[in-house]
Amino acid sequence: MIQLKDLSFSYSKGAMLFEGLELSIPGGNIYGLLGKNGAGKTTLLSLISGLLFPKSGSCEVLGHIPRKRQPSFLSDLYFIPEELHIPAMRISTFVATYSPFYPKFDRAQFSKLLSEFKLSEELKMNKLSYGQKKKVILSFGLATNCKLLILDEPTNGLDIPSKTQLRKILAGAISEDRTFIISTHQVRDLANLMDPIIIINQGKIIFQESIESINNKLQFQLAFREPNASEVIYSERVPGGFMTINPQNGEGEEEVDLEVLFNAVIEKTDYFTDLFKTDYDYANE
Repeated sequence: MIQLKDLSFSYSKGAMLFEGLELSIPGGNIYGLLGKNGAGKTTLLSLISGLLFPKSGSCEVLGHIPRKRQPSFLSDLYFIPEELHIPAMRISTFVATYSPFYPKFDRAQFSKLLSEFKLSEELKMNKLSYGQKKKVILSFGLATNCKLLILDEPTNGLDIPSKTQLRKILAGAISEDRTFIISTHQVRDLANLMDPIIIINQGKIIFQESIESINNKLQFQLAFREPNASEVIYSERVPGGFMTINPQNGEGEEEVDLEVLFNAVIEKTDYFTDLFKTDYDYANE
């Protein structure tokens, strides 16, 4: 699906943002891309989409080279950025204008999604609130039925009912033929959907694991008192006490807390890299 090898990128003559970046993403999942501000999440998504070009290395997506911007590639990928650029036209005109670029676009599906978000196709897009614009573009992107849908901060601007609706829609849209990449800081909004998890830091992919793999190696438990550093791998104050991470011993009681996991991986990258190192990696050292 997505294969990046030894990829390097920098803006203009600035320092390298990515150098020797490696990333392999099979199809058929909702991937969560997490990272600090400035870690390179949006840049990575833009490279995958063909909006930016690598300085060196290779980037292959859906069997295409994104920088070539071939119609057969663009018709099977939809990128919803955080900052929306909305034309001054009615929603119905927007659909009539842009849907022909996507051969698998489902008009009935779009109308149903838009209705679930309580919007009318006769509304003018430039008159909508930011949250309403986001709902239109999300509905359109899902209705393209592209193989790869990339969402950069999809829950920004959505109210609580709309976030709930989006979770239901995304859960129903995933299939073996479709892949979603969600980049977000609002981890709790979509925590139950994102699997596997990819963490990027300082221009490197430092973590890429499925929720099953995380559960097999780690247990998350809520402690009412602050544990000693020697007692746990990592701990963090949360509502109700301290969320702790320790090696899995079969007695874990809490679900994976992605925010706590993210902070732990950033703070103790070497530890988690070694913990999740595969037997294959060891065999080839």
